[in-house]
Formats: sequence, C-alpha cells, structure tokens
Amino acid sequence: MKNVKINIVVTLLLFCTLTFKVSAQNNSNSTNQLTAEQRSKSDADQEAKAAEWTTSLNLNDAAKETKVKAAIAAHLKTIRDWHNEHPFTTVPAGINPVTGNKLSELDRQVIANSAIPKSVHDNLMNVLKAELSTEQVEMVLDKYTIGKVSFTMGGYKAIVPDLTIEEEQKLLGFLKQAREQAIDYKNMTQISAIFEIYKTKCEQYLNSNGRNWRQLYKAYGDKIKAQKEAEKQKAKTN
Repeated sequence: MKNVKINIVVTLLLFCTLTFKVSAQNNSNSTNQLTAEQRSKSDADQEAKAAEWTTSLNLNDAAKETKVKAAIAAHLKTIRDWHNEHPFTTVPAGINPVTGNKLSELDRQVIANSAIPKSVHDNLMNVLKAELSTEQVEMVLDKYTIGKVSFTMGGYKAIVPDLTIEEEQKLLGFLKQAREQAIDYKNMTQISAIFEIYKTKCEQYLNSNGRNWRQLYKAYGDKIKAQKEAEKQKAKTN
C-alpha cells in the first residue's frame, strides 16, 4: 500500500512537471505572435517608416533610395519578429551576476533580444555605409533612437559646463556606441536601457578623470530647483 501511494505521488509530480513545461512552452510560442492581418498592417507601418526616414535624407537618387529603404524596412521587420518570437519568458529568471539583483522582465527581454544574429545588424549597416555618407548614416541611426545622442550629450554639457574637448569626445563616443547597438531593439524602453549602460560608462569615465559625477548631478538638480522656485515667486508677485 505504501509503495502504491509513493507511485501515485511520483506520477502526480511528473504530471505537474510535464504540464508546467508544456504550458511554459505554449506561452513562449504564443506570446506576441501576430495574426495575418496584424502582420500585414505592421509590415505596412515598417515600410512607411523606412520610406519616411529615407525621404528625409534627400538623396535625389532613386537607386540609392530603393536600396536604403529596403534595408531599413527589412531590418525593422526582422527586429520586430525576433522580439515577438523571443519573449522575456525564454530567458530563465535569475540574478544579474554583476549586481546580484533579480533580473527584471526588461532585463530578460534585453537579453533575449541581444541574442539576435549579428548578421541582422551587419546587413543594415553594410547597405547604409555603402550608399550614404557618414553624416547620413548617423541621421538614420538618430531616427531609430529619436535623437538620444544629441539629447543626452546636451544633458552632460548642462551638468558639466566646463567639459574639455577630450571629455566631450569620449562621452560622444560612448553615446554613439549606444546608438548603434540600440537600433537592434524593439521599442524605446529597451533602447533607453541600452543607453543607460553607456551613460554609466560616461559617468564612470568622468569620475576617473577627476570629476565627481554625483556632486555635479546634485549641484545641477539644486540649481534647477532654485530656478523653478524663483519663477514661482516671480509669478506670485506679478
């Protein structure tokens, strides 16, 4: 009788384990999958975005426009498909080995998306570099990342107004690395996460170069608060 009970328990445990695995696999396979209608609409959206970005370059060369537009559209669709087919659930829950913090859903999604084949990135960049000037390539990358390089650099200049030319070039280099890496991610939340990695590098560089980033950031914050308070007081007296 005892053996029968043990066998029943083992069977139930095996059943639960198998059910969990199948359920997890089904969730993974079904998450973010597009219907035919959704895919058709999404494809049209990506094509329109690629066309808009290409038109903004004012190439005045039909052959170049066709190649650039096709490369951007193909890249956007591939990024979308990889993201949809590799939800965060495909990455086991665990900890960040550097910080020891539990991996968030965003962490796991970034990890899943970072596994996309390098050829996807290279296929786009090879066309852009072959058909466009360096400035035009940067314009396309800025479209992907909504101008985050310029915006973030502006923030650093405001917080550290006496940046040297060497410091500015170093920070700009980090931000441009972030921009090119970030184009392979699906949405702005993930793109911002990539920029955060390189912003940390920027701030570590400033600290190693004799700056105190924490103090500089606090001083800037205090300055902004003081300005807002002064504006409030001025508005009250008017």
